[in-house]
Amino acid sequence: MESPTVTLFFEGNRHLAAGDLPRAADCFRSAVAQAPDFAAAHANLGLALDRSGDSAAAEQCYRHALELGADHAEIYLNLGALLARHQQFAGAEATYRQGLLRAPRHAALWSNFGVLLACAKREDEAEQCYRTALGLDAGYANARFNLAYLLLRQQRFAEGWACLEARDWYAGLAARLSCPRWQGEDLAGKALLIGYEAGHGDMIQFCRYANVLKAKGAARIGLICYPALLPLLTTLAGVDELIAADGPLPTSGWDFWTPPLSIPFHVGTRAASIPAPIPYLAAAPDLVAQWQARLPPVGLRVGLVWRGSVQFENDAERSLHDLTLLAPLGQIPGISFVSLQKGAGEDAARCPPPGLPLLHLGSEMRDFADAAAIVAGLDLLIGVDTAMAHLAGALGKPCWVMLPYYMTDWRWGDGRDDSPWYPERMRLFRQPARGDWPAVVAAVGAALARFSAAAYRP
Repeated sequence: MESPTVTLFFEGNRHLAAGDLPRAADCFRSAVAQAPDFAAAHANLGLALDRSGDSAAAEQCYRHALELGADHAEIYLNLGALLARHQQFAGAEATYRQGLLRAPRHAALWSNFGVLLACAKREDEAEQCYRTALGLDAGYANARFNLAYLLLRQQRFAEGWACLEARDWYAGLAARLSCPRWQGEDLAGKALLIGYEAGHGDMIQFCRYANVLKAKGAARIGLICYPALLPLLTTLAGVDELIAADGPLPTSGWDFWTPPLSIPFHVGTRAASIPAPIPYLAAAPDLVAQWQARLPPVGLRVGLVWRGSVQFENDAERSLHDLTLLAPLGQIPGISFVSLQKGAGEDAARCPPPGLPLLHLGSEMRDFADAAAIVAGLDLLIGVDTAMAHLAGALGKPCWVMLPYYMTDWRWGDGRDDSPWYPERMRLFRQPARGDWPAVVAAVGAALARFSAAAYRP
């Protein structure tokens, strides 16, 4: 017969599995009140608090469980992940190393340790961690996915695309489609649906593959896309039918479907064969005319985008959360700045800092077709890593992207100041150290001064 304390523990586990975090925490608290040395209850209380967002209390619980002698690998895994999220990197590394001393065959510990090392730009060590995890568990998808990001960043595309197939974030779409998933079969005479996945920027970057599939013999290409992209993508070559992701999806008439980020794997994209027919999207002429009347009549027109979606996992690093960081750009003569900021950052755009005159149009954009029309009327777009950068690149508009030092996205490569996805159109400005946006803005300012001087050279 179970003791009341054990009963509370198992009841807490049931609530934890069901996602009822407050009731789970209450059960675990009651269990440790009755048995203060119950290490597993302290550990699971930590997990419930961690998932509830109370990181400080969760850390205390994890550490107390370890002090009581709990030696479960998952405690080290959870504590290491918590410390890494809060950028306590030395503590996270020590925790993972301690866990691996006790559980050297734990694939998840090796994989998470690899992520930490990759974020610290210790990529050789990170790769070894991922490969160790996969050696222990060849089917461990997280390790294969994490390895994909490292390989793709290094443009080791052959293995990188293959490893990226471990992702599963398109599962919701797969459940809505009745045709089989394309696995690289001959497309001659076939009808293929390209699905949606990840964010708007990913779709803008990878929609270029519609024409690649047409060139491989596909008779008909359909593209399922986010509603905000629908008007813009009417200008994309190779697509026969556009389908809104929030509407009914076809149940017949298609031979295959594919997630867009799987296409490079199946067509064998390598660093030297990235399809880059810039531009591959266009702004609607009527919208260009409408927005042209709103743009500044004098000076070089330079668009600014300094913040992305707060839902993005690395937004704290990739976004400038204070518009005054860009104020030095206002000292450069001959520039008229236009804000395309949508969502976060709109309030700052309406009240820009002194010395940075800014025409804010972002709030008036209905969708990406409006955004494309505004960008078409600019001389340059300066932004952080958001969909707007991909939009400018796809339109063939000069674009300067300001990139974070920490967790730079794989698609921008490592160390280079250009992008093979948008050749001769995109320039990359990287933080020299974590959080050093002033250095990036100074480099952008010097380049912008040269850009302006060249435009007005007699």
